[in-house]
Amino acid sequence: MSAELGLRERKKRQTYRAISEAAIALFLDKGFDAVSVAEVAAAAEVSKPTLFRYFPAKEDLVVHRFADHEDEFARVVAGRGDASPLDALHRHHLDGLDRRDPVTGLSDEPGVLSFMRLLYGTPSLVARMQTYQQRSEEALARELGDGLAGRLAAAQVVAVLRVLALENYRRIDAGEALAVVEPDARAAAGLAFRQLARGVEAG
Repeated sequence: MSAELGLRERKKRQTYRAISEAAIALFLDKGFDAVSVAEVAAAAEVSKPTLFRYFPAKEDLVVHRFADHEDEFARVVAGRGDASPLDALHRHHLDGLDRRDPVTGLSDEPGVLSFMRLLYGTPSLVARMQTYQQRSEEALARELGDGLAGRLAAAQVVAVLRVLALENYRRIDAGEALAVVEPDARAAAGLAFRQLARGVEAG
């Protein structure tokens, strides 16, 4: 029984991945608004009802890539050991810069830059991203503490990390070399977390 469930889960993941990859390829080629859900379903060789079982909204075909990161900040805080929440999150962000993690905006890979242009250049995708950011805030708030103080702190952290990533992406997309942007990105992170510490820890 468990083997059957494992096979079923693998097939679901394969279908999920195939639909997403087909969609993003079409969106990058033609533009998000120029591609219909029916076209995506045909390219992925699935029915529209099947597509919507995996992706409730057209925007989710793109933005779902951030779903794996929804509880990332909460997990970092939960596993921080003796470090303060902000120190743990700062270290995690710096580690992401070292890895050139696309989530930090510090990536010059053509595929990543094309994806980010699609995302930030499509108003409906930017709006949909807010749903994921809200869930990220809620997860982090549960780790930072109950009540308004925890929610405010989580909102500040998520907003700061979004601004840092967007600044990195915009500079690289404008043609600045990764080697030039990286030290500034690390310095900006230091400044941001110092400012957070003054506000969050005071609360």
